[in-house]
Amino acid sequence: MVQGMKKYVLDLVVKYIERPRRDYVVLHLTDPVAPLPAMLPGQFVEVRVDGSPSTFLRRPISINYVDRRLNELWLLVHAVGAGTRALASLAEGNRLNVILPLGRGFTLPDEATRENREAPTRTSSKTGFEQVVERWLLVGGGVGTAPLLYLGQEVAARGCRPTFLLGGRSASDLLQLDLFRRFGDVCLTTEDGSAGERGFVTQHSLWATADFTRICTCGPKPMMMAVARLARELGIPCEASLENMMACGLGACLCCVEDTTEGNVCVCKEGPVFSTDKLKW
Repeated sequence: MVQGMKKYVLDLVVKYIERPRRDYVVLHLTDPVAPLPAMLPGQFVEVRVDGSPSTFLRRPISINYVDRRLNELWLLVHAVGAGTRALASLAEGNRLNVILPLGRGFTLPDEATRENREAPTRTSSKTGFEQVVERWLLVGGGVGTAPLLYLGQEVAARGCRPTFLLGGRSASDLLQLDLFRRFGDVCLTTEDGSAGERGFVTQHSLWATADFTRICTCGPKPMMMAVARLARELGIPCEASLENMMACGLGACLCCVEDTTEGNVCVCKEGPVFSTDKLKW
């Protein structure tokens, strides 16, 4: 758990529902009586699924976006099982019980600058002092693009326009592109060539001239492992958001344990975001 961040159990109201494609929904949740608590990109929520007799445990869902002006929390849900199908069937006005915020999120630009004192620098014409030039690449695949939207917004808010590299099997798998383009430059790959460059995200032409100071990735594990290898070869710090099976979200049930260079850790508590240097990939 992030130090100093209080956990809340809230009954949020479904304010609005988007349906970007048949098997996906974006739930816009709000607290009608109070501002939503602080949340960081890469953290997640545990959702209680009501109305699904076969779903006994809460479901972990990444924080897709936080709109402070509208007091909204967005959850991108892929309806693939009984629990997520029940969530996808919610209607506006329904209540959803959530525990939030959970886990450790991505490092943000000011924190990354403190961590990486050897990052490329330039001299500011206004101040005459050297400043770190932050160039962020956010790589996502499938529903793993969900946490990168909020991350991109927070990175951009700190004065760094990120580059998004998003991949899917086909164009229909690439969701929320207009929103990503609000915060950064968007590069695409699809396996069938229906959008962007044909192939996987690790085959995109931008890697030939990669000049980034940090990489963040979320998506299928083989994709993240390949991104981590490329980052290591290029000498670029990289963080990955793991999607291990989680039940409690608090580090008690031990079903999300990952073997790292620091031993076995609970992804829901020590992650889900890790430096790839700590992962045995």
